[in-house]
Amino acid sequence: MTTAAAAQNPSADLPTPATTGDGEAERVPSFAELGLPPALVSALTRQGIEAPFPIQAAAIPDVMAGRDVLGRGKTGSGKTLAFGLPLLARLAGRKAAPKRPLALILVPTRELAQQVQTNLEPLGRGVGLRFKTVIGQTSMFKQIDALRRGVEVLVATPGRLKDLMRQGACDLSDIEIAVLDEADHMADMGFLPDVTDILDQARPGGQRLLFSATLDKDVDVLVRRYLQDPVTHAIGPVDESVDTMEHHLLLVAPKEKSAITAEIANREGRTILFARTKHGVDRLAKQLVQVGVRAAGLHGGKSQGLRTRTLAEFREGTISVLVATDVAARGIHVDDVTLVMHVDPPADHKDYMHRAGRTARAGERGTVVTLVLPHQVRSTSAMTRRAGINAPRVKVSTGDAELVKLTGAREPSGIPIEGPLIPDRPRREGGRGRQGGGGRRRGYNGRAPRSFDRQDSSSSEGGGHGEHRGSFGGGERRGGGPRTGGSSHGNRRGGSYGGNRRDGGNRREGGDRRTARSN
Repeated sequence: MTTAAAAQNPSADLPTPATTGDGEAERVPSFAELGLPPALVSALTRQGIEAPFPIQAAAIPDVMAGRDVLGRGKTGSGKTLAFGLPLLARLAGRKAAPKRPLALILVPTRELAQQVQTNLEPLGRGVGLRFKTVIGQTSMFKQIDALRRGVEVLVATPGRLKDLMRQGACDLSDIEIAVLDEADHMADMGFLPDVTDILDQARPGGQRLLFSATLDKDVDVLVRRYLQDPVTHAIGPVDESVDTMEHHLLLVAPKEKSAITAEIANREGRTILFARTKHGVDRLAKQLVQVGVRAAGLHGGKSQGLRTRTLAEFREGTISVLVATDVAARGIHVDDVTLVMHVDPPADHKDYMHRAGRTARAGERGTVVTLVLPHQVRSTSAMTRRAGINAPRVKVSTGDAELVKLTGAREPSGIPIEGPLIPDRPRREGGRGRQGGGGRRRGYNGRAPRSFDRQDSSSSEGGGHGEHRGSFGGGERRGGGPRTGGSSHGNRRGGSYGGNRRDGGNRREGGDRRTARSN
């Protein structure tokens, strides 16, 4: 399978089919035998996906039958196709009314939302279904416009979806299938109040699917409140170790930690480094670039466009090292990551396993190392024991032969890398891209009006074109300014890349229109 196909193929990172006690492989039914329509089966075959994996084979028949399903499986177990394929099959050929989607897939992070969309939208097009991703730090106007035109499957994060619901741009009363993906992570991020508010607005009696790595704490509250007589499918505990993954605790002296980090980061092969805080990610990425390592940071404080481009450059190999917070530990699949390093040990054993799950995928081998300072030895060793991991301790120093053997560490060049490693936003065609590297981007006077350009200022259709408020990440963010000119639009401010964007020339109605931004 090509790299591009593997990136689009969520089954590429799944475990091998189950075996019997005698070591013989159990017969797994084909996708056609599971009841999927021929159009979906053909689309899967074109992507190189020919047989379901355990959680898919177990869950698909129950979802197709309309049952509520509770799925538990570790990262990389194939949950996306397990709920996505029967969802597409059940809605095939249906059309949604404006602003009233038929299915909702709720996820905790923007990256996971985009991955779900990438995996399912090509399959959905084959059965006539329209998708839209609703996430923060992307154009709210485009989301409102897509919903107004009709979307069958909505993939969303809780914060932005609640914003659109408050503005009357999205009505969940037609939702037939609601999916909660990575429910435990949503609980950890404090999203459960938003999740319950959203699910309370969905059509009563609809199908509910919940997939989570663990079923403790607040997740159990969701199960008891929203799932009716659910069928449970569990494919391996979250703390189950992977046979092809090696774990090591590297005992380092505080004064040598930075140098050892740089040597490991300078190894050959694709590498992910995890730090605990956003500031730590930015500082570490900058330090690595200064010594000649092609590294870039990824965390929730960066704009969505920059995060998307950073992941794209990492997948394509332009940068070899990704420095991330735990935002990247859930749901992000990048092929051929051969080493994961915890520069800062994770908070608990579940975070350890989710971070480690970025390597040793699709049956490949991978290494996970944790840098441990003297005062962290006891707590880190206890954490790996709770995770069921046998991680031998090894004391290392810079240039150490054992360090090279375990990680492939190499001394960096020490020559700073000049210029940005992540490209600027691509320039648009037709004269609407950036001019001179920045500043204002103006459209043509007299361009064809878009569907959300309302000339009738008295229209209340698609409310919410005035002030936009977001709740993601705490605090209040306003994307709309004071209204002018008696229009229903007001001033729109935002854009993630600097400069003021105006979609039209001098307008007589509606004042300046500027892209809103909400987290």
